[in-house]
Amino acid sequence: MIEPRSGMPAIWSDGLGRASIRSVQVLAVSALAWAIIWAASRIPLVIIPVLIAVILAAAISPLVRWLTGHAWPRALAVVASFVAILAVFGSVIAGIVILVSNQWGELTARAAAGVEQLHSFLNHGPVPVSDQQITAVMDSVREFFTSSTFSAEALTGARTAVEIFTGAVLMAVTLFFFLKDGPEIRAFLIGMLPADHRARARLAADRSTVVLGGYVRGTAMVAAVDGLVVGITLAIMGVPLALPLGVFIFIGGFIPIVGATVAGTLAIVVALVSNGLVQALIVVAVVIGVNQLEHHFLQPVLMGRVLSIHGLAILLVLAAGTILAGIVGALLAVPITAVTWTVVKTWTGKDPLPGLEPPGPELPGPEPRGPELR
Repeated sequence: MIEPRSGMPAIWSDGLGRASIRSVQVLAVSALAWAIIWAASRIPLVIIPVLIAVILAAAISPLVRWLTGHAWPRALAVVASFVAILAVFGSVIAGIVILVSNQWGELTARAAAGVEQLHSFLNHGPVPVSDQQITAVMDSVREFFTSSTFSAEALTGARTAVEIFTGAVLMAVTLFFFLKDGPEIRAFLIGMLPADHRARARLAADRSTVVLGGYVRGTAMVAAVDGLVVGITLAIMGVPLALPLGVFIFIGGFIPIVGATVAGTLAIVVALVSNGLVQALIVVAVVIGVNQLEHHFLQPVLMGRVLSIHGLAILLVLAAGTILAGIVGALLAVPITAVTWTVVKTWTGKDPLPGLEPPGPELPGPEPRGPELR
């Protein structure tokens, strides 16, 4: 029997039938999503650099736009921005290497005294630990470093270093072409959509650029505050490697909620070993204070308008990203989720950024040109 209003058999037109159809659709979409994720997980050395390049391009595009607005040719503006970013990263890495090499001897000498103080505290502290127990732990560590397991881990680490270098080169090349040819790339991708979806896709792309750029710049400012406060505190107390540790905390700040705190643990350990328990406790207090400042003031002020995601959702996507792709997954989970949520809300007709207009035609680029896209 055919249901006259829908033209479908009656078995599919009632509530259970419609639910069955919807279930099949959900299963099909889920299977497609799983296939895409599975395929992407097979080529992480390509996917991850491309994603990082897209995020960086969204953050750097205002500089390119500012230069082109001051009569710079676009090609020259892209090259200048690209070289400036590479120079900044190269200078930071070189500075860290020089500082670590210069202060390593001092840290080693102070670490010996710190280890003796720690040993005395363990022996006579609230929960005494005997020398036999300490020796057993040290023997276990020594056996690990001399075992075949550690050798295998070292080989894996060397292979990982090669992959990181290759990914960095690919990311740099991809970033350059995104900055240079972003408008053409976006026009090509949007041109593949049906004509009635192109305007909405352009709007979603523009808003995604706003979200990505705002997220990266806001996170960088928050991480810079974290690194400066902890680094200056370490320098005032005379802790070795204060500047490298501040940079490490800055890098950790790009992982929301937990990154700066976890990175601050290394600063606490260095302060404990080199300067003693009292100064280590001071560093603990500073790390906790900076963490509270970040969560309750800096993030709402700097990213409240562009990253409208609940803290629980951020924790869940961080956990999922870490399980799927380790540290890189933790770094990329939040921006990918923010962009996905922006696209979904734009596509369903809900304004994800009320009162905030896209800044202009950068990656993704200006309005697609050509008769087929008008």
